[in-house]
Amino acid sequence: MRILVDHCTTYTYTLPASNVVQALRLSPRDHDTQYVQHWRVDTDVNGSMREAMDAFGNPVTMFYADAPLTSLTITVTGVADVGDSHGVYRGPETLPPLVYLRSTALTEADDAIVDMARGCRKHDALATLHALNAAVHEHMDFDTTETDATTPAAEAYAGKSGVCQDFAHIFLAAARTLEMPARYVSGHLARDSDPAQEAAHAWTEALVPDLGWVAFDPANGICTTDAYLRVAIGLDYLDAAPVRGARRGGGTETMSVYVHAADAIRQSQN
Repeated sequence: MRILVDHCTTYTYTLPASNVVQALRLSPRDHDTQYVQHWRVDTDVNGSMREAMDAFGNPVTMFYADAPLTSLTITVTGVADVGDSHGVYRGPETLPPLVYLRSTALTEADDAIVDMARGCRKHDALATLHALNAAVHEHMDFDTTETDATTPAAEAYAGKSGVCQDFAHIFLAAARTLEMPARYVSGHLARDSDPAQEAAHAWTEALVPDLGWVAFDPANGICTTDAYLRVAIGLDYLDAAPVRGARRGGGTETMSVYVHAADAIRQSQN
């Protein structure tokens, strides 16, 4: 699928914010079934951009604002071709798999998640992960009002609702409990029925012996397809967040996000 992405993040501040720095994990990398045709990241204020790569191999654009500001809009436009790999990722790696057994504050398993994980154990790793993916999907309701970016997996699991980030964190907590390396993935999902979205998407990848990293989307209860554009990975949301930053002052901050991800060919025919 050729995926067209328009992604806009706007920050507004009640007071001028100075020394604004943003780490932007907004640019995908090429791999065996993903090829970026063109991609551009812009801001609506003056500043400098420096390209880097983090420890997970994610491209990072560092933005440094030139002057104090009361609003900042970051826009992304791009097109990428994605092939259907049946959920298997084969691409560059910068860290050994055992790193992805580490628990974090957002992915720590409590007794309830441990019990759920043990109940999903099957005869082999792939079957176990499919069962885990289905269990998280069936247990949780998608609700944008019950959690936020700081909600840990155990709290979201107990509340039985959350967004794709929460589904992913619960899956990661459970998989790592079973000693299966697993990582968080942020990116875009091209939806034919609803291309306009309130945020980027999140899913997971888990390591299956003799097969490789397999991508599971517990929010939708499936493995990924060619409608998924992979952008960044990490141990949890904080490592792969599309935009994270720091500032001095600024008063109260408000953030709004708009994402449009669609099949470019289908879009051109409408």
